[in-house]
Amino acid sequence: MKTELIVALDYPTEEAALKTVDELKDVVSIFKVGMELFYSCGPQILDKIYARGCRVFLDLKFHDIPNTVAGAARSVTRKGVFMLSLQIPGGKEMIRRACEAAKQEAANQGIPKPRIIGITVLTSIDQNTLEKELGIKGTVKDKVLEWSVLGQKAGLDGVVASPKEILPIRKMCGKDYLIVTPGIRPTWATCNDQKRVMTPAEAAARGADYIVVGRPITLAQNPKDAACRIIQEMEEREDNE
Repeated sequence: MKTELIVALDYPTEEAALKTVDELKDVVSIFKVGMELFYSCGPQILDKIYARGCRVFLDLKFHDIPNTVAGAARSVTRKGVFMLSLQIPGGKEMIRRACEAAKQEAANQGIPKPRIIGITVLTSIDQNTLEKELGIKGTVKDKVLEWSVLGQKAGLDGVVASPKEILPIRKMCGKDYLIVTPGIRPTWATCNDQKRVMTPAEAAARGADYIVVGRPITLAQNPKDAACRIIQEMEEREDNE
C-alpha cells in the first residue's frame, strides 16, 4: 500500500473548508475534519464533503467513560466516516467498547466499518513537556509504543503517531497495523507548533500508511500545487525504496 495523503481542514468556517475540498478533490480523496471545523459547522459538513466524492477522517479524539465513547462511535459510524480517532489513555475497556459499537452499527446499517485509530502522544509534545508538565515518566518513544500495543490488543485498526515512531511501531505491531502520521513538514514549509516532525518523503520511506498535512497545503498560495508536490515527493521516494 502506498502512503496516502490526508489534508487537514483546520478552518472555523464551512465556506473555507469546502473551498479547499473543491480545489483539491481531483488529487486528494481524504480530508480530516477536526474539532474546530466540526464544532463550528456540525455534522452536516460531513455530508457536504461526501457530496464532493471524498472521504472523511473525523478526528475528534474521543475520551470519556466507555459507555459514552461507545455511543459516540456508534453515532459517527452512522454518519459514514472513513476513519475516526479516540484517545488510547482512555483505557482498554473504552477502546474495546468503541470498536465493538462501531462494528455492530456498521453491520446494522450495511455500511463499511470505519477505521478506528488511537491517539498516542501528540506531535506537539516533546520529552520536556511529557516529563515536566504532564508528569509521565519514560521517553516519548516508550510511551508511544506502550500505548500502540495497548490499542492493538483492545481492537484498534491503528494509531496516530509522529513519523519518528513509525519503525518501532511497525516492529512491535506488524505490517497490518495502520499508522497515521501528522507532524509532516516538507522542506519548504515551516514547522509551526509541531515538534516531532519529518518530511513527507521520509515518512513514506519509513512505511506510514497515511500522512496528515494541513498548513503547508492550506496556507500555500496554490494549495493544489502544494498537495501535488507532496504526493510526488512521496511517490518518488517509495519508487526508489
